[in-house]
Amino acid sequence: MREPGIDRRVFLKGAAAAGVAATSLACGPRSGQGTTRTEHSGPLVVRDIGGSYGAANRKAVYDPFTRETGIRIEVVNILHEQMIAQIKEGLPRFDVMDINMTHLALFKREGISEELDYGRLKNASNAGIATSLLSSHGVGKNYWASVLAYRTDAFGGKRPDSWADFWNLGRFPGGRALQGSLDWPELEFALLADGAPLDKLYPLDVDRAFAALDDIKGSVPAFWEGGAIPGELLGRKEVVASSVWNGRVQSLIKDGSPLAYAWNGARRQSNGYGIPKGAANPEAAYRLIDFALRPDVQAHFAQIHPAGPVVPAAYAYLSETAAADLASTPGHLRSGFDLDVEWWVENGDAVTRRWQAWARS
Repeated sequence: MREPGIDRRVFLKGAAAAGVAATSLACGPRSGQGTTRTEHSGPLVVRDIGGSYGAANRKAVYDPFTRETGIRIEVVNILHEQMIAQIKEGLPRFDVMDINMTHLALFKREGISEELDYGRLKNASNAGIATSLLSSHGVGKNYWASVLAYRTDAFGGKRPDSWADFWNLGRFPGGRALQGSLDWPELEFALLADGAPLDKLYPLDVDRAFAALDDIKGSVPAFWEGGAIPGELLGRKEVVASSVWNGRVQSLIKDGSPLAYAWNGARRQSNGYGIPKGAANPEAAYRLIDFALRPDVQAHFAQIHPAGPVVPAAYAYLSETAAADLASTPGHLRSGFDLDVEWWVENGDAVTRRWQAWARS
């Protein structure tokens, strides 16, 4: 679910340079630019990451929304620095942005997104959406998670079921892989392995986490920087256990790879919706966001793409089998945790610099 090739350092660099770079964008203007548009005089333009995620959006959200409202949707797949430049230029060529909640927090910090009017989002009201996903400038859309994956032929029938097991090189010998600086370093897993309670992870004890990481560093030949890499490392037997995004490992298992995974201690994140400053079609943007938060629409998306609904009522539309692979089923909510976006936005750059120095040492 993480957006390939984009991280917060690129985001911040793009934000600083946006005013200079705006005129050099390769992306052309939206049809009708330069004219005053009345509501629905043109399409609603949504930015998402494309790929299988974008295809699921098209099938479960965009096309049903168009059939119901008559509002046509166009999609752009542009990088964050291009988004920033367009907004700061005053001419964003998109009306809705579907991005990670971390980036929505960064957009808020840059002052380039609209504060949401939750009075216009009736499907977010009293719907059981986690408070952390009802932020002032972004609302959560669907959950994904980083989980513990392992080779089923590696441990003589034993199954590592926790990050403490992942750290237990005596009982579960072999190479490990953890996520690198593509996203926030996985300090939470080190703390859980060291005995920190699941509900008391934040604020992170950074020194304790690095001390725990020291314990397994010699058995970590790779820190992965792309979603496909953990599966490749496990497939080549370069490691026997790794953190991995849940959708990736589920796909590998369906394709016959000898892998399994544990939800215990999963680190959940969410994509969300925001509206850029200067959006040309805010009324339709609100209508789309509200539509996407309907329980039946949330369930339809989850049936197509392995991302868990943020609206609990969506599970009434899902079979037990379908729900078992999603990050937000009640059982998985209890056994995992939500990444604290605000803590990481505040502390992430300093922690990442320390992690990079540690990984090189």
